[in-house]
Amino acid sequence: MNFDLTDDQLALRDGIRALVEGRFPMDRVRDGFDRSVHAELADAGVFSLRADGFSWADAAVVFEELGRGLVPGPLVWCFGRDRITSGYDASLAGSDLVEFLGLVDDVVVIDPRRALALVHPADVVAAGEPEGWPLDPLTPVWRTEKQVIAGEPLDLPFADVWDQGALLTAAYCVGMADRLTEMAVAYAQERQQFDRPIGSFQAVKHICADMAVRAELARVATHAAACVLDDPATGSRARALAGAKVLAGEAAILNGRSATQVYGGMGFTWEVDVHLFLKRAWVLETQFGGSDHHADALASTMPGSHA
Repeated sequence: MNFDLTDDQLALRDGIRALVEGRFPMDRVRDGFDRSVHAELADAGVFSLRADGFSWADAAVVFEELGRGLVPGPLVWCFGRDRITSGYDASLAGSDLVEFLGLVDDVVVIDPRRALALVHPADVVAAGEPEGWPLDPLTPVWRTEKQVIAGEPLDLPFADVWDQGALLTAAYCVGMADRLTEMAVAYAQERQQFDRPIGSFQAVKHICADMAVRAELARVATHAAACVLDDPATGSRARALAGAKVLAGEAAILNGRSATQVYGGMGFTWEVDVHLFLKRAWVLETQFGGSDHHADALASTMPGSHA
């Protein structure tokens, strides 16, 4: 299977990258999500790719670029839907949390019966101000007074929504992992110690090399999963998506930690963007199944498994 991007995909990638760099600089990203973010992405066709005839492989390319730019918002839940929506994952253990409350038209509930329902934000009773959990300051989270599980049933296949969400989340994580690699390499070339760039030291070289390998392996796995969604005859859907989510999530988190290490003490400061990527990676790791969930799912697809 050839994973090289086609000329059309390269043009799509370059167009979205130009949009993100031009319209979503880090100064704006740090301001967090607002409705204008959704409007600009919608006008660019980001959320209507499938309706416009693009493949899942194309969508993965687009979400990778969104991840590189750390574009905020409930992007995955907006994809392919007419109205802006925010995900609420009731599968989180004992969770009664909802993201972006007050900024969205609808809240999508994933209830324990593996079904989807639509809840109006006005029907969600929040307990006070946004919580600090789950760490990402650009993903506001409210705790509700009671777990939200009721609502208008959505006539959408749960498995399809889950798999597609896992793919787009993985692609976003690949973009973050790739951008973190670029940031670490650039800083290593610039930062001087003992009258030489720290990137000339073998230990730093190894860190950056490992980051590049992780990002590339995650990219290949994610593009492979997208190809399987486009053409199920090319492989096992369950195995491809589980592998992509595991590798992409781990790449984003480990590259965030590695970049923090390359930056040294500066990596922990608010002024450096690295911590924002790492915190977003921690948030996305919990969505559409974490690493443990997908590792178990991947193991169950192996020959000889009795799962």
